[in-house]
Amino acid sequence: MDIRLHKQAATTPKIRAEIQAAPAHITDTVLAERFGVSDMTIRRWRHRDDVYYRPHTRNNLKATLNHEQEEVLIAARNFFVSGSTTCSSSPGSSCTPRYPERHSTGC
Repeated sequence: MDIRLHKQAATTPKIRAEIQAAPAHITDTVLAERFGVSDMTIRRWRHRDDVYYRPHTRNNLKATLNHEQEEVLIAARNFFVSGSTTCSSSPGSSCTPRYPERHSTGC
């Protein structure tokens, strides 16, 4: 079996299984000392259903918007920009668009 651990992993699937199989009367502190990890690590792994590390980020990070998402974003930006007071022509004004020129807010 291929085990993938991140660089700072303090436990392996075998140790995690032992943590989960430990009787409830053994305290987190005792287990932490036995395995050389923190109490928080013991609490984290004791209540999980499996012993495999799950990253906290999505596997497929979206870098682009589809057409519908872009339209919703443009509508929201136009709504909030038009709700502001007057637009000034200074470069630092809040009405300076931060998205493509094809979606002008009319400033």
